[in-house]
Amino acid sequence: MPKLTFHGHATVSIHTADSKLVIDPFFSDNPHFVGSVDDIEADYILVTHGHYDHVADLIGLAERTGATCIATFEIASFLESQGLNTSPQHIGGGAHYPFGYVKLTAALHGGMVNLPGAEGFTTLPAGILINFNSGERFYHAGDTALLTDMQLLKGKVDVAVLPIGDRFTMGPDDAVTAVEFIEPKVVIPCHYDTWPPIEQDAAAFAAKVGDRAKVQVMAPGDILDF
Repeated sequence: MPKLTFHGHATVSIHTADSKLVIDPFFSDNPHFVGSVDDIEADYILVTHGHYDHVADLIGLAERTGATCIATFEIASFLESQGLNTSPQHIGGGAHYPFGYVKLTAALHGGMVNLPGAEGFTTLPAGILINFNSGERFYHAGDTALLTDMQLLKGKVDVAVLPIGDRFTMGPDDAVTAVEFIEPKVVIPCHYDTWPPIEQDAAAFAAKVGDRAKVQVMAPGDILDF
């Protein structure tokens, strides 16, 4: 059974029986992160896109742990040029790993890569769909607007991590529509309350979702077994 830890903003780690995953590593400058980045373990680092609030600790974590970085071809190519282990993919494509099958999905957002040495570099953002070997199905939407493509995920997701912050991603109302499109069992809201421009009421979002799904509002450091 995968064990998910929410680290604030859009950063999560997932531990399975044989692998440790980190998605969008943003720890050091994350005002809500609890703990030390030096204690974060990773066999695989999965990246939705290259904005600073999703990759700030990517290179340092990958160097320390030797983790394999799963990202779009362009980001993976840059990381490989920095001497890191990579596994490039692209939107619509998937690959098998010891923990399961990872597919990158469409996301609608900016693509600038905020990594040292990658100034001016851009690529397409992505969502991440994981089918774990143990049977659980997980979706991290990344930073995105509401997409009709999300309807293709209907009935294929147990746990969905969806942004609700508005302004830079979809807001609560569009996230409710995303829940209607996807029909996950559990929804974890993310990308809100990190800074004043994206303050939101997660309880109000949960009320709007109603009985469409279980909304798991997680504080940084909270753990969910799914």
